[in-house]
Amino acid sequence: MIPKNLQYYKFCIYGFLKNLRFFDPFIILFFREMGFSFLQIGILFSIREIATGILEIPTGFFADSYGRKLSMILAFASYIFSFMIFYFFQSFGLYALAMILFAFGEAFRSGTHKAMILDYLKMNGALDCKVDYYGHTRGASQFGSAISALIAGALVFFAESYRIVFIASVVPYILGLLLMLTYPNSLNGEISRIVRTSSWKGVLYNFKETIQNFVSMFKNPMLLRAFFNSASFDGLFKAVKDYLQPILKTFALSIPILVSMGDRRSTIIIAVTYFILFLISAYFSRKAQAFSNKFKSITRAINISYMLGVSAVIIAGIATHFDVRILAILLFVLLYSLQNLRRPMNVGFISENIDAKIMATGLSVESQLKTLFIAILSPIMGFFADTFGVGVALSLIGVLVGMGYSFVKVAEKKQ
Repeated sequence: MIPKNLQYYKFCIYGFLKNLRFFDPFIILFFREMGFSFLQIGILFSIREIATGILEIPTGFFADSYGRKLSMILAFASYIFSFMIFYFFQSFGLYALAMILFAFGEAFRSGTHKAMILDYLKMNGALDCKVDYYGHTRGASQFGSAISALIAGALVFFAESYRIVFIASVVPYILGLLLMLTYPNSLNGEISRIVRTSSWKGVLYNFKETIQNFVSMFKNPMLLRAFFNSASFDGLFKAVKDYLQPILKTFALSIPILVSMGDRRSTIIIAVTYFILFLISAYFSRKAQAFSNKFKSITRAINISYMLGVSAVIIAGIATHFDVRILAILLFVLLYSLQNLRRPMNVGFISENIDAKIMATGLSVESQLKTLFIAILSPIMGFFADTFGVGVALSLIGVLVGMGYSFVKVAEKKQ
């Protein structure tokens, strides 16, 4: 049974606040409102991911060597500056800068907070329930996304512009930054204590030790497959998930309800759909352990869910192309559900095969691989969408990722 103490609720509140990204349900529609093509949108996403990839490992080293709390505080500060640029300015160049600042936030945060959770469980002798525990905290994150969708819908509905969602997102991120200050220093990580006692000499020593451990990870084939399995699926998901927005907008404008509201009815449909979508995601996040228990091993659960997700993207593309948009929307719901089932399983599987001392670095490596996939797939998806339409683009990108399954299939651990 998972320990539901004060720190458990802090982890859940962090997830809730972190996912109050009011721009999420409208990000592609915002960029389209700014006059950008799908390819330009894909390039902006790619800039964000490439910047995140470049920063991922150094910030993972920073978290392991100089303290995870400081890393998280810097993450929230970077996000806030990014949101303010999106709100106050309007140009491709400045939005590229905002994406880089967002990347700083992602790089400082990714892997670090997961490592804090896993470290906390280890210190409290509860590591055996890591999949269930992480599933609960991720469920809180998805609940935050659900509430965020309704608030975002109301903001866009009354402002009649997508821009407002960025300035509104600053508020929960300031609260998240303050929350980090209340985390116990024990979650800073083992290495941070050496830094305080031996100053810069300790920092250099621990950077060197972390680099050596990082290199050793690439000598473990099973761990590498786990990294690529998780990263490629997450990369596909991140590259295609926002294309639900134009599908929903077209669907909303095609149904004979709320006609008197004009284009604003699409805002209502999108907000309500994302609310339901994230509630379902929250439920499945909490059921990750139960889902994996239905299979003989967690590796089989990871592999089967991988192919189900890829298939959902391909069929959703076909349904969109032939204007069966309700089926495409349902398949996106399935894709979101699978993503939230898989994430706790992936984190649990990787944590079983990696040294706890370099947990943040290892999870950052996995996250960096994910950003690489997104950086490659996002412009391709944008180009395909401009050239062939969103439906064909979804199917093509799904087939492309599915072709690599044999290389990322996770093998059973040899006894």
